[in-house]
Amino acid sequence: MEAILAELQRNDWGQVLLQEPLAKHTTWKIGGPADCLIIPRGKDQLVSTILLLKEHGIPWTSLGRGSNMLVADKGIRGVVIKTGAGLDYARFEGATVVAGAGYSFIKLAVMAGKEGLTGLEFAGGIPGTVGGAVYMNAGALGSDVSRIFKSAVIVRETGELVTYGLEDMAFTYRHSILHEERGIVVEATFELAEGNRSEIESVMAANKERRLNTQPLQLASCGSVFRNPAGDFAARLIQEAGLKGLRVGAAEVSQQHANFIVNTGQAKAEDVLTLMAQIKRTVKDRYGIDLVPEVLVVGER
Repeated sequence: MEAILAELQRNDWGQVLLQEPLAKHTTWKIGGPADCLIIPRGKDQLVSTILLLKEHGIPWTSLGRGSNMLVADKGIRGVVIKTGAGLDYARFEGATVVAGAGYSFIKLAVMAGKEGLTGLEFAGGIPGTVGGAVYMNAGALGSDVSRIFKSAVIVRETGELVTYGLEDMAFTYRHSILHEERGIVVEATFELAEGNRSEIESVMAANKERRLNTQPLQLASCGSVFRNPAGDFAARLIQEAGLKGLRVGAAEVSQQHANFIVNTGQAKAEDVLTLMAQIKRTVKDRYGIDLVPEVLVVGER
C-alpha cells in the first residue's frame, strides 16, 4: 500500500484519504473506514489508478454517492474508488445527453426537463449518481435506465476502456452486466425525446409531491431495501406482515414506507442486517416469498 500511496501522491491523480469513515460517503450514514479512499480527478486519472492497483494486486471497490450501499461496520479493505468532481459533468446535444459517472441522477433529470426533453422524469427521486444508476439499472414509476440508455464508457479492472451499447449491458430488473464483469462507468449517453417543458415539469413536481408524502426523506436511508417480487410490491408484503416500526438498535422499518429502513441516529450496519434478516424470514414464513435485497452489502463484517 505504501508504494501505491507514494505514486498517487507523486502523480497527483486525485484526493487520497486514509482510514476514511465511509459513513460520510453513504446516504445511510453507516459504514466503517476504507483503508484508502481515492477520488480521481478525471477519466485519465481513474484509468491510471486502476492500472496501478492491478500492478500491485490491491483489491478495490467502487463507490458513487453510496445511495444503494450498506458498508459493514469494519469497513472495506484495500482501496475504495469514488467517482467525484472530476466526473461530474453533463452536456446536451439535441435530444442526447452525455453525463459523467459522478453526476447526480436527480440533477440530470431536472436539467433534462428544463431542456424540454422527456424520458428522465422517473429519475427525479433516485438519489444516486449516473454511474450507480447505470450499474443498477435504476428505475422507478414503471421506467428504468434501460429505456433511455444508448451507451456507456467503462474502465474494466484491466484498465482497458470500452464502450458498451444497450445489448452489451444485459439490463434486467436492477441488474447489469457490471454485476458479473467488474468495471467502473466513466460516462453514459442517454437518448431522450422532445417534449413539452411545462408538462414535464408538472409530472416531476407531482412525482416529488408523492415522494414527500410517502417516503421518509427526512431520515437517512438507502431508498428501497428489497426488490419488488414479480407481480407484487415488497413494501406491501412488509407492511401486511406488521413490520412497520420494527427496530434493531437505531435502525427502523420506516413507519411511512415499509421498504425503507431508516437510520434514526447512530445505526450500525449489523443493526440493518439483523433487521433485513428478520424481514426476509417473516415474509417467507407468511407468504412463501423470498425477498431479494436491492441494496449492495459490502465490506468486512
